[in-house]
Amino acid sequence: MELKTLIGEPWSDYGLLDSGDGRKLERYGRFRFIRPEPQAMWKPATTDWRADGEFIPGSDEDGGGRWYYDQPVPAEGWPLHWKEVTFQSSCTPFRHLGFFPDMAPIWDNLRGAIADKQATGEGAEVMNLFGYTGVGTLALSAGGARMVHVDASKKSVAQARANAALSGMEDKPVRWIVEDAAKFVAREVRRGRRYDGILLDPPKYGRGPDSEVWRLEEDLPALIANCRALLDADSRFLFLTVYAVRMSALAIGELLRQAFADLPGTVEAGELAVREEARGIALPTAIWARWRR
Repeated sequence: MELKTLIGEPWSDYGLLDSGDGRKLERYGRFRFIRPEPQAMWKPATTDWRADGEFIPGSDEDGGGRWYYDQPVPAEGWPLHWKEVTFQSSCTPFRHLGFFPDMAPIWDNLRGAIADKQATGEGAEVMNLFGYTGVGTLALSAGGARMVHVDASKKSVAQARANAALSGMEDKPVRWIVEDAAKFVAREVRRGRRYDGILLDPPKYGRGPDSEVWRLEEDLPALIANCRALLDADSRFLFLTVYAVRMSALAIGELLRQAFADLPGTVEAGELAVREEARGIALPTAIWARWRR
């Protein structure tokens, strides 16, 4: 399987300014932040790394650490824009800022994948699993899809609905579901439901609202099998992204190739990356695999 790279380019409200020495300097609207980035093994382009805040990781390997600020940063967050979508960005305890900017090329890609259904007026129904704060859900909704947004965190779904209101999209056809993703998908299979597309971005480890435990390496194959049961020969895509695990793009590509062997279409896999503004370097961030018709 030939691996491909999807590279996120800078836009008005986000950019990777510089990277190196295990860190990255980014702009989020009017603010600049420094975050750890182990894959930035090269030297930075410049020593001018003035920033409003920096996330300093803890001594453990499980993502601990805290933010330190050189300038005031609104604790409640501040609005950012991606095309038609407005959403709230903030410095979370998990080192990110309330969304994943490297997903932008995926949002564009998937809007294109359902464009033919939108053009006929038939419309596409898409499920976003582990949908977090809903930026991807709203990006696809703005492209005309009927969305089902699923996340186990009540707080994340509340933020997603707030982002819909910020975008003036509270009346869009979106079902907001607070539930364990694997449990919801299994129930949809029993109901005989189908979808035109599925976007999923599972964590390495997580807990559902009823203390369900999610472990990526153990639970992903069964989830993919159930997702396959929700798609058919007229469906358009399944797109899987995986962050922060010792897993290969070839491995998740083969998982999808076998799961979708009975459907027409192609399976691809590769890396996600973000384009650095200083030198044009592509900084890798995650791996992905997709089936598309």
